[in-house]
Amino acid sequence: MEWFSGENVFAVFSTLLGVLTSVGVVWYERRVPRRKRIGYRVQMDTAIGSAVRSGHTNVRLGLFDDDPDMADATLVLLRLENDGSQTIAVEDYTSPDVHGLSVTFTGRTIKGVAVTLPTADRHLMSHFNHVRGLRSAGSVLTVPKVPLNRGQHYKLLVLLTGGEVGEEVAVSGGLSEGDLVVNRAIAPDQVPPRFSRQARLITILLTVCVVTLASIIVLGGDRRGRPMGCEKGTLTLTGSTAFEPTARKLAAKYEEDCPGSDISVDADGSAAGVRELSTSASKSVVALSDGPKPDGFADLVEHRVAVSVFTMVVNDDVPFDGLSTAEVKRIYEGKVRNWNEVRDADGTPGPDLPVKLISRTDGSGTRGIFERKILSGDENEQDVHTVEDCRRKADPARPTFRCELDKTDQVVNTVKDVPGAIGYSELRSSTGVDGLHRLALDEQPPSVDDIETSDYPFREIEYGYTYDRPATDSLASSFLNYLIRTGGQDVVWEEGHLPCGTPEALKICAEE
Repeated sequence: MEWFSGENVFAVFSTLLGVLTSVGVVWYERRVPRRKRIGYRVQMDTAIGSAVRSGHTNVRLGLFDDDPDMADATLVLLRLENDGSQTIAVEDYTSPDVHGLSVTFTGRTIKGVAVTLPTADRHLMSHFNHVRGLRSAGSVLTVPKVPLNRGQHYKLLVLLTGGEVGEEVAVSGGLSEGDLVVNRAIAPDQVPPRFSRQARLITILLTVCVVTLASIIVLGGDRRGRPMGCEKGTLTLTGSTAFEPTARKLAAKYEEDCPGSDISVDADGSAAGVRELSTSASKSVVALSDGPKPDGFADLVEHRVAVSVFTMVVNDDVPFDGLSTAEVKRIYEGKVRNWNEVRDADGTPGPDLPVKLISRTDGSGTRGIFERKILSGDENEQDVHTVEDCRRKADPARPTFRCELDKTDQVVNTVKDVPGAIGYSELRSSTGVDGLHRLALDEQPPSVDDIETSDYPFREIEYGYTYDRPATDSLASSFLNYLIRTGGQDVVWEEGHLPCGTPEALKICAEE
């Protein structure tokens, strides 16, 4: 029977395994609550004194040899990190005192403390001061309530006297709906533990799957040397200009991985792409759209491909780091004419610069997201004059004007060149552009990294539309699967989007 091939059998097996895994994930999500967690471990505990208590002596120079208090000195390096699944905020610490945690160095006295942070997290250093609870008394060090994103850590280098190396270092404190745990790393002279029975079974199962897949690829006739799911033919990607850079890289990588395919990109806006696909009824076109298609295109089938993050951008002459969505709405409604009418968190007014609104043309997917997520209305309904010259008003009698541009890169380049300009773009498009900076919205920075737990409002699903449902052996179907679930995921990640096939995006793509 033609259907009963090695590829199809493996595909069915993979599908069943995926379904069971999905059921397990859903069960886990519903039955096992996620918890916040701070882990800690002693990374170094060493003698730097003469070690006379242990019967040994060390060679010492300078301060160590001159100061009698250093005779039995030790150094401890303690690492504390957020190794849980959720962000830890200041209010998550349950201590009624100003500090969040306490560290007790049993049998030893604290002589000095140094806090170290990774370069990317230097902003957290402002939390480590006496007012916020960084204090020592005897053998006890109190640590402030430090907010930590997933994976963030800090280290405490503590100089101690008295006692001996290896005496207990205990961290105490509490987290609301969370745990404080000891992370135990394997020392260099320890023998690693053997694999558990479950680990061996999983390893065997995965090995069998890999060997089966390799055999299918090697023995797969004209598919030899090509990844599973590759299809030959031609395909055109149209639609979103915000997603265009990602689409071009995906097309190039698919053609490299799958010889015999020819994918072109012709981005002219989300709405235009959807209309073109519906009119042409072509099975060799995928229309990419920022957000869902308009009503009236029942013949088009949607495929949720990624979560896209968008950002407000302002010219560097405007010093604000963030605005509320309410402030952005007032600005785009024409109610704010000059940046000196806006205040920062400390109440300081902005510069004496006219506000210049830079927008996308009507029908743009990015503009549609901005209207839905930020304005809660149509830009055209606001009391704002639309002009073609982005640098000056065409009608001096009109207090506020808006300049509309066709593409995302045009918006970015205009905002960086025009003093007082504010606009919006896809997140990646504004990366590394001199002359402008991004704005946080409602104190939430634009970021893909913490999108699963963030309340950042300016984000949307990126859709891929096909005319009717594509055949499973078509290039359109293969490319969409490549984009969402297989080799294209790395490209989507690198370009600042989150593939809907990843665990981090599954819930967002299903709900929004």
